[in-house]
Amino acid sequence: MIVLGIETTCDETAAAVVERSDDGRGRILSNVVLSQIEEHAAFGGVVPEIAARAHVEVLDTVIAQAMHEVGLGFDQIDGVAAAAGPGLIGGVIVGLTTAKAIALVENKPLIAVNHLEAHALTARLTDATPFPYLLFLASGGHTQILAVRGIGNYVRIATTHDDAIGEAFDKTAKLLGLGYPGGPLVEQQALHGDVRRFPLPRPMHGRKEADFSLSGLKTALRLEAEAIAPLSDQDVADLCASFQQAVVDVVLDRLRAGLKIFRIRFGAPNALVAAGGVAANQAIRNVLQRLAAEAGTTLVAPPMELCTDNGAMIAWAGAERLALGLTDTLDVAPRARWPLDEIAAAKGALQRTAAYK
Repeated sequence: MIVLGIETTCDETAAAVVERSDDGRGRILSNVVLSQIEEHAAFGGVVPEIAARAHVEVLDTVIAQAMHEVGLGFDQIDGVAAAAGPGLIGGVIVGLTTAKAIALVENKPLIAVNHLEAHALTARLTDATPFPYLLFLASGGHTQILAVRGIGNYVRIATTHDDAIGEAFDKTAKLLGLGYPGGPLVEQQALHGDVRRFPLPRPMHGRKEADFSLSGLKTALRLEAEAIAPLSDQDVADLCASFQQAVVDVVLDRLRAGLKIFRIRFGAPNALVAAGGVAANQAIRNVLQRLAAEAGTTLVAPPMELCTDNGAMIAWAGAERLALGLTDTLDVAPRARWPLDEIAAAKGALQRTAAYK
């Protein structure tokens, strides 16, 4: 089974072709990603109108390149998948409309993929991870802990009450004048800082529920910076180090709570899976590795190019759903908001999920 995937939910225009074998294993045949970082850098964040316009201008070329790299025509694929949300609605419309056009003209099945589901299933593409597993999804727009039990069977264990982790990193970078995207810049500065200099809070620490809260930490950082302004280079490095360490401690504590809830409700997870751009942060990866060892399970963290937004994850989620006969009609609507635990599989699909293990 060969599926074309299209991703346009934020500031990456991406297309990929993925193959799913009969035994459920995946292979990436092409994966083309065009980033818009330069277009948005001057604004310190993604501007939705600019993002949508850029998708319109380049998506056809990106898809053509993805198809050219594997030497296939549209008549040789088995389906076309597109991220139908959640995301910036202008961009989502561009990608989904393009996928509908291809599906209509070529008479191919259309699969409208939830962007979060694509992140959730990437571990099955890269590592053939069996269900069930615990997913830590952390990016600029999302911070969630989820039980991934099967295709279309997702239980949200925890979310953030305010900022996502990636968003908090970006806002910290902006506050300290580091530029955009902020996550890698804060991580780089933290390497040269003192994690003990600023006594920043660890929000939600010790609570039985596994939810996150980052706004208080971000405010505390701002107050510390204002108290010692103007900032020297070392001040910035120490603030970044203290902030990152606080986030690491929060992730460790919240995921411990999440794992406990998972075990009580669903038994032992087959893996701890990390997804989203925040998973590229080495300090966070280290603590995830430690946590997996504590829990007696395996950490599955896809390579960086599959943690951030990409077409391969959309194509793979489309292939997983297509294998169960889960397709969509051409009137399927784009969605700016689409919680992962609201996804429903067709009748009988979850029972057949056992065949994937």
